[in-house]
Amino acid sequence: MAAAATATTAATGSNGLTGPLGGKLKRVDVGIGFVELQRKRRRVFGVKCCCSGSVVPIRRINGCVEKCENCRFDSKKSSHSYRVKVQASSSSTMPFASPKSRFASKQEQFFPRCTPRNSGPQSHDSPPKRDTGIANEKEWGIDMLNENVNESGTNEDGSTWYRKSGENSGENGYRCRWTKMGGKSHDDASEWKEMWWEKSDWTGYKELGVEKSGRNAEGDSWLETWQEVLHQDEWSNLARIERSAQKQAKSGTENAGWYENWSEKYDAKGWTEKGAHKYGRLNEQSWWEKWGEEYDGRGSVLKWTDKWAESELGTKWGDKWEEKFFAGIGSRQGETWHASLSSERWSRTWGEEHFGNGKVHKYGKSTTGESWDMVVDEKTYYEAEPHYGWADVVGDSSQLFSIQPREQPPGVYPNIDFGSSVPPDDESPPTR
Repeated sequence: MAAAATATTAATGSNGLTGPLGGKLKRVDVGIGFVELQRKRRRVFGVKCCCSGSVVPIRRINGCVEKCENCRFDSKKSSHSYRVKVQASSSSTMPFASPKSRFASKQEQFFPRCTPRNSGPQSHDSPPKRDTGIANEKEWGIDMLNENVNESGTNEDGSTWYRKSGENSGENGYRCRWTKMGGKSHDDASEWKEMWWEKSDWTGYKELGVEKSGRNAEGDSWLETWQEVLHQDEWSNLARIERSAQKQAKSGTENAGWYENWSEKYDAKGWTEKGAHKYGRLNEQSWWEKWGEEYDGRGSVLKWTDKWAESELGTKWGDKWEEKFFAGIGSRQGETWHASLSSERWSRTWGEEHFGNGKVHKYGKSTTGESWDMVVDEKTYYEAEPHYGWADVVGDSSQLFSIQPREQPPGVYPNIDFGSSVPPDDESPPTR
């Protein structure tokens, strides 16, 4: 995906320059001050564990003792890649990139515990990872219970757990099935909560969602939500799928925290819209990022990104760019800037006009007197279609499509302008 990073948020590591998204920097152009960054695919694996041998773990559930021979977590995988342009500088540190950050190390160390099968719910909770985008539904392992459940128990180490499930209904055949679970340590120092839901109604609306949160003994806290929606567009009557994810985490020992909001929208004719909004803080440095992609399904594409950061001393820097293309003809333009504490501002603006005949007009200038204006022979390259589109998201949404709505009585038709139905108790997931 398109993104751009700022001038002074890059830092020098043992393998060369690294950017604020954790990628390796390639091909440095010293004259212009830009580098090209290729994000490597990252895989996030789950945890596998089993209890075997002569020692059999014992779990106490509502006063009953049960034994378990083994337990296991299924592995999870997530991948995401894109390219960005950044301005390189080794004079400053990048947000959340310090290898000595205690907050980052705690995130890696906080994994769910192994719990016996067929007993209390297993904690799937750990702090969300930055820049992992929107997970597919299979990675969540959502397994809705078919009956109403309200149970709790105490583990061998004194920690407690609970699990509840239910169903709510409303107008237009609205149906919401939900499951909640959670647990606490024996001293209440750590806690985790997780909620799953699926919604449907007679208009064809279907929704699958997750919300999970937690905190640990060190004071770190986090919250993550995920949603996947299938519905019919009111104006085009086309089927649409929308996915979103919100993630945030806060350190209990440092002045550090971050937030991300990801969104994706697809329709059956190839129209696609993607974007993200992120911000964070690590001690004396704060940063923000926004980017978006729009494909109309007929060859037209718009991409843009805007990043900026600032320090407690008042220094600010940023980078932004935009590109528009259709049928080989289009433009790119951008700006990199830096403002010091004394309000002195440096900037460099640039642009490209692609005529579709192998000719490209390049121009630009900076506040230090640089300027260029030329026409060159150059091939035009851009992505007219998303690398992940309608066919891909349909193939990855089998659980969403399998949601069964309430049975519709003969002669009863849904109200097109349907409203939200509020579940009767506040322990149910939020209604749309």
